[in-house]
This record gives sequence, C-alpha cells and structure tokens, in this order.
Amino acid sequence: MGLARPTIAVVGHVEHVTLGKVATLPATGDIVHLDDPVVIPGGGGGVTFFQLVRAPAVVHLFTALGNDTAGAEMEERVRATAAEVHIARRAEPHTRDVVLLTPDGERTILVVGQPLHPRHDDPLPWDALTRCDAAYFTAYDPELIRYTRRAGYLMVSARRRDSLIRSEARADIVVGSHRDPREASTLADYPVAPAALVMTDGPRHGTIETASGTQRFAAPPSPSAIASSYGAGDSFAGALLWFALQGLPLVTACERAGHYGAAVLGGRDPIESQRALAARETGE
Repeated sequence: MGLARPTIAVVGHVEHVTLGKVATLPATGDIVHLDDPVVIPGGGGGVTFFQLVRAPAVVHLFTALGNDTAGAEMEERVRATAAEVHIARRAEPHTRDVVLLTPDGERTILVVGQPLHPRHDDPLPWDALTRCDAAYFTAYDPELIRYTRRAGYLMVSARRRDSLIRSEARADIVVGSHRDPREASTLADYPVAPAALVMTDGPRHGTIETASGTQRFAAPPSPSAIASSYGAGDSFAGALLWFALQGLPLVTACERAGHYGAAVLGGRDPIESQRALAARETGE
C-alpha cells in the first residue's frame, strides 16, 4: 500500500460529550460538581474521525444525528472539518454523554439515551464506500458492515463483535482493549476470523493475534501526569488504520499508533490533544 492521500470512511456514532473533573466518584445519594467542563464531539466514531482528519487523506463520515441542539452542535463541529460528512437524521434527541474525570485521569461515562448510528437503509451515498481505500466501522447494523466491506481495507471496533459476527464479513483488523470486557476477545470468538485482532493493554504491551500466532507490541511511555484517559483508544484506532494504509508491518503500525493514543492522555480534551498524522514518518 503506502498510499500518500488515501480515501478513508468512518462509519459510526458521534456523541455530544461533556467532560469535566470531579474530586471523587459519587456514592449513593451524593451530589458532585463537574468542574471545568468542555463539550466535544466524542464517542468511538467521533474521536477516531477527528484523529483521521488530521491526516493528509480524503475522509468521509457516515453518522446519525438527533433533532435537538445537541445534534446541531455536533453537526457544526464535524462540518467545520474538510471531511465529506453524510448525516442520517433522527426524529429524537441526540445522545449526550457526561464524562467524570477523577484526579488520576480515569474516566467514568454516563450515556444519556441510546447512541445514534447510521443504518444500511438510511438514504446516504453508500456507493462512496466502494471508492474508499479503507473504512473504520463502529456502528451496529450488520448489513451496514457488509456495505462497509466494499472499502479496500476494513477495520472494526471490537465493541461491535456481535454485529461483525452476524454480518459474516471478514475484517482486516478488529481493534479493542484487553481492559474493556466489552472488547476483550480472541480470534476463536469470531466464526469468520479477522486477518488480525489487535488488543491494547494501557501502558503494558499490546497483542496482535493472527492465524500464525500472537505477537506483542510495545506501548509508549505514559505522560508523567495523566489528565484524561478518554479518547486514547479511539485515537490509537485512527492512527493504526492510517499506518496500516502506509504499508507498515502491523507491529510497527501498532507501536507508532500507540504514541497517538498516549498523546491525548496529557490533556482533558482529546480532540485538542491529538497529533497530526503524516504521509511519511521517520520516528516518534
């Protein structure tokens, strides 16, 4: 591969996320104050999308938005990028998240309502996927995974394992975290196994499982002070897809992508903390 200006699609949710600091997580009956809040377009689709628009690529976003001010705010943010944005409209409020950041940087997420995802029967220009060099899928609809498989290279969030299994499509990469029980999996969990299953493990070595066996890849050092872990995994996913498209060996792609996940740990707003992706990189 080694594509200098690839076309990449992100298919999934963009949630209205309010992040703020708390001294401690609430106990039963407590009232806690969310300090220094910021609002970002988050969710697995949103954070990965913003990582990829920092690359010299043509990026398409396929998402769904609600009919309230939260949906309008998210539309304004994604349309402010240079990406091609394709939106399915929903006659319901947009999904809001509240993210509580404790002093150690750990995040606890409260999701208000169900995430809004695009579906294969939405009147969106799905034919554009056939012209994409790669796609990242983090929606729910199994039939839409089959549509997304039209792209040259398909990466799927491990959180969508059930949808991927139902689709019977073969992903090139499934990416997730050993630390998230919704994502932790092995190749044996997939009747149609992806070409590679990539699992991060925070500051520990991550793993790449293929039909040939399991390899480990090194994680970069974490910042001395972690402000927020929110968005680190999704930023890693975007960077991993980018470096895989650059034709790097998968171990090298994972190790480079690790620096992009670690970059957001030092700031509260992952969108502001993400690093730019370049067509050619000689080191970190």
